[in-house]
Amino acid sequence: MKTDNAPQSQLDLIMEYFKAHPKRDIEHPEIVDWVVREWSKRTGKVFRDPDREIRRLSQDGQLIKVRKGVYRYDPEFVVNPELKDFTASQKEAILKRDNYSCVVCGLGSKHGIELQVDHIKPKDQGGEATIENGETLCAKHNFQKKNYRQTESGKRFFIRLYEAAKINNDEQLKDFCSQILEVYEKNNVNGHIVWSK
Repeated sequence: MKTDNAPQSQLDLIMEYFKAHPKRDIEHPEIVDWVVREWSKRTGKVFRDPDREIRRLSQDGQLIKVRKGVYRYDPEFVVNPELKDFTASQKEAILKRDNYSCVVCGLGSKHGIELQVDHIKPKDQGGEATIENGETLCAKHNFQKKNYRQTESGKRFFIRLYEAAKINNDEQLKDFCSQILEVYEKNNVNGHIVWSK
């Protein structure tokens, strides 16, 4: 049964908990268990997908994703939603600076390629909508960039394995890791993660 202290929305309830525990790293099970229980108690209904709502708050800049499954609310960090997306004039300045071409492949509007202005440091990691944090990407490379983050852990794993093989003088394992890491480099995947042979 709904009570007088029912939150306006599920997002409000999640934020209520984080605001009651500011600047504390909160693990996923703690917040999920609380909001599911509290939503049921206050509304008599089931909170079906708290995971998605927590991610949404993080993407909106209201929560900081510390690492996988751990979030923090910092009242001094909260991003002004109006500042997260580039304005039309910022987009034009970024496109002009990048010569109306994708910074990865060099193709652009003169080649009939759709261009997009993207955050270099992603919004959900605190990236601001500034000209310095913007880059011009073609639709293909913007899509790939969003998916590259899923391959980062793989590249880091093979770098660690390569380093261990070097220490243990395991030439076969070292060669195996080297071949895989060279595929990353050849295809310009996760170039920001540096591997030294």
